[in-house]
Amino acid sequence: MAVETTREGWPFSHVDRVRFGDLDAMRHLNNVAFLGFFESARIAYIQSLIERYSPVDPERAVGLIFAEAHINYRSPGLFDEEVRTFIRPRALKRSSFRAEFLMTSDTDGRTLAEGWGALVGYDYVADKATPIAEAIAAALRASGGEAEPEL
Repeated sequence: MAVETTREGWPFSHVDRVRFGDLDAMRHLNNVAFLGFFESARIAYIQSLIERYSPVDPERAVGLIFAEAHINYRSPGLFDEEVRTFIRPRALKRSSFRAEFLMTSDTDGRTLAEGWGALVGYDYVADKATPIAEAIAAALRASGGEAEPEL
């Protein structure tokens, strides 16, 4: 069976493999591991947008902090399966945006999980929320990020 490695409306994907240590007692991908796979994908996505970005180097860190996560589990992940996580930006605001994700199995194409995480502009020196830098906002818009409509 051919599986989708690209998807319309999803500008980026990242692949991880389910390791033995990612499994729960029922031999399925542990719920917590889904968040780890999403984290790896969103870091890789930001790195693809912002060349100088490094999540561990304060000199190259971009002021974004992970604030919230929502996950809808659809199907269990299995040992040694390749999991593709598609990422797209949504609900771009002055100080935050949502990174939506869709996790699928590269083995058979089934949906494993879907959801989103909120990222907030953050000044690590001042230790407070801040507007998203224009260079980051422009890269998100170029990658399909849409401003959230005003109420």
